[in-house]
Amino acid sequence: MKITFMGAGSTVFARNVIGDCMCTDELKDSVFALYDIDGTRLEESRVILEAIKNTVGCNAKIECYLGVENRKEALRGANFVVDAIQVGLYDPCTIIDFEVPKKYGLRQTIADTLGIGGIMRALRTIPVLKDFADDIEEVCPDAWFLNYTNPMAMLAGYMQRYTGVKTIGLCHSVQCCASSLIQTLGMDESLLDGHKELIAGINHMAWLLEFKDKNGRDLYPEIKARIDEKIADPNCHNKVRLEYIKNFGYYCTESSEHNAEYNMFYIKSKYPELIEKYNIPLDEYPRRCVNQIAGWKKEYEELLKSGVKSPTRSQEYASYIMQSIVTGNPFKIGGNVLNNGLITNLPKEACVEVPCLVDAQGIHGCHVGALPVQCAAMNMTNINVQLLTIEAAVTLKREHIYQAAMLDPHTASELDIDTIKKMVDDLIESHGDYLPKYH
Repeated sequence: MKITFMGAGSTVFARNVIGDCMCTDELKDSVFALYDIDGTRLEESRVILEAIKNTVGCNAKIECYLGVENRKEALRGANFVVDAIQVGLYDPCTIIDFEVPKKYGLRQTIADTLGIGGIMRALRTIPVLKDFADDIEEVCPDAWFLNYTNPMAMLAGYMQRYTGVKTIGLCHSVQCCASSLIQTLGMDESLLDGHKELIAGINHMAWLLEFKDKNGRDLYPEIKARIDEKIADPNCHNKVRLEYIKNFGYYCTESSEHNAEYNMFYIKSKYPELIEKYNIPLDEYPRRCVNQIAGWKKEYEELLKSGVKSPTRSQEYASYIMQSIVTGNPFKIGGNVLNNGLITNLPKEACVEVPCLVDAQGIHGCHVGALPVQCAAMNMTNINVQLLTIEAAVTLKREHIYQAAMLDPHTASELDIDTIKKMVDDLIESHGDYLPKYH
């Protein structure tokens, strides 16, 4: 068994996913091929994973592949490929994604999934994924590509429509959705024991359509009775998602700081009081990046001194998918797949997040039917941007970037068309060689 990790310099995430594999009998003695373009980060990951291997006591083999010239060998013969790359990193590209729009009066929180930041991140990442796909189709054509990189729907959607690579998009917000709601409202966490749920929509805006306790009792009436009081709590940091329940009827998967920028309601320069009212953390992702970079340096030094503890298997889906495909034992996940009628009131070419069955034959999206019309409408405001961004990446037409930005709900609620086009041009120029040339 060979498992290749693209972007293995994302050490914390590589540690979690590969650590999960080392805790799994069917995977623990695999060859783990680590690939990155940053030698220092790659070596840090190797050191940590060798330490985990020794702590666990497995017979895994860890191989390192540095640079584009060694990418094909990292992939050769792989059974599974895990993708966790960040093209352009925090510096310079994330900084550009935030600072250039800020000049035009457009503020963001995370900027990795939608909005102008999500658009630019997709446009600089899709060309790299195309190169990955070309290599995979040549040297490991049967491998499953497990994508964790954002913007999920744009990247997985591109891979599913324009390459021959078997691709699933994975996001841990699905498995944390119900518990986050219970915790936010201070409800009894035993309600999660044996609970039943149905989640479907798009990545970061999939809807908790059904939420029942183990006895089949619908939990939404109690939830809805509690939300006004919680929204009024100045210390609550999950207000946007609670507002979704209040106004659209359902809770969604991703955090309020993410969803604050996926619509036209909450980040508005004309109404600055909304930022405080809804506890919206502007510039949150750059702040996290700075803290994570500093935090990892400190953590790495401490790990070298005190050693690595034996890992416990996390909730991340990757190792469970691999185990299920290898053993044939069925496993259910929430995954991002090409729609093709799974959600009947969303476009067939959209990348949707739905329940999926995993078995020896692979990963199979499950039919959901129609979403509540208001939920589908909210999803469509995001899907419009996703499809146009993919179109821009495939055609290299600048007009499709303009159109994606013009149809982005937050961008369009703040800026006029001429300003949007000027901002896009500025972002393209600022990204330089991180982007292809558009005509």
